[in-house]
Amino acid sequence: MPIYSSARLAVGDSFNKEKAERGQHRLEIDTEGNWRVLRVMVSREQKRGVLHEKLQILRSVTHSHAGDKMSIIADASLYIKDLQQKIAKLNQEIASAQHANVCQPLVSVGVLDKGFLINVFMDKSCPPGLLACILEAFDEIGLTVLEARATCAGSFRLEAVGEEEGEGLIDAHAVEKAVVQAIKNCPTN
Repeated sequence: MPIYSSARLAVGDSFNKEKAERGQHRLEIDTEGNWRVLRVMVSREQKRGVLHEKLQILRSVTHSHAGDKMSIIADASLYIKDLQQKIAKLNQEIASAQHANVCQPLVSVGVLDKGFLINVFMDKSCPPGLLACILEAFDEIGLTVLEARATCAGSFRLEAVGEEEGEGLIDAHAVEKAVVQAIKNCPTN
């Protein structure tokens, strides 16, 4: 239990805020309504006991088996660095997962009698100008769009029927690959 000594606080006296934060000073009002500064006298044994308790808590939190103060603190430092590395790794994983979820296109290409049925879906946060990039990719691989429906209300969706300009030069995988590449290379993406 701390031992208190008191001194009356007169006008112009300063109250040491730093000592108050460390628990060495306290303000109290006496029975006459005057402020008094209470200086807390803490024995060395009490300070050692508090420090020992805090070190034991630190030791248990960090799963340290060390016995002396310096080793416990060193283990805690290593534990903190390990946690910081784990946090950085998790933040990277979250960022890459968010990026993958946000702009990952869903592309499916079905084969028709004389062409392909191409479906593209992307999350709403993907940029405008995507349709132009995809249509340019169709043109580059020699695919003529016969019919297309596109919407960008809430998300990007494209359903297109395309016919190849030549005979049997393009397969469904090549069309899918061209669409995915066009989305990746789209300058606004």
